Amino acid sequence: MERLLPDDAATSAPGAELATTLVPGDLVILEGDLGAGKTALARAIIRAPAGDPALDVPSPTFALVQPYDTPKGAVLHADLYRLGDPREVDELGLLDNPHAIVLVEWAERSPEIVGAASVVITLAIPPSRAGRQVSITRR
Repeated sequence: MERLLPDDAATSAPGAELATTLVPGDLVILEGDLGAGKTALARAIIRAPAGDPALDVPSPTFALVQPYDTPKGAVLHADLYRLGDPREVDELGLLDNPHAIVLVEWAERSPEIVGAASVVITLAIPPSRAGRQVSITRR
């Protein structure tokens, strides 16, 4: 699926749609430059199964991993931007729970995570600088 998201508010719609298709064990990687909307889309994906559109979903940049318990099961939101070495990903436990849905920003910092991904979301700011282009691929 590919689509243009004209503004920040439009970013939540594909996240909520995708959330309905995710199953325990899915590993979703979010690709894109700084400011492309990775965290905004992850928030929408997390809020949908939680059933709470106002749920506080902070960026996991400094915590590295934020866990959420939802009626659909465990959801982990990770940001590997600050990862010093790809081997450090093992300490985060992202692949430890086969029943969790895992969302990972900056996954390219860990080839292991990229290789395990079942869904790839790519976000880009188009040359016009208006909105975002999103592409979602299931592997």
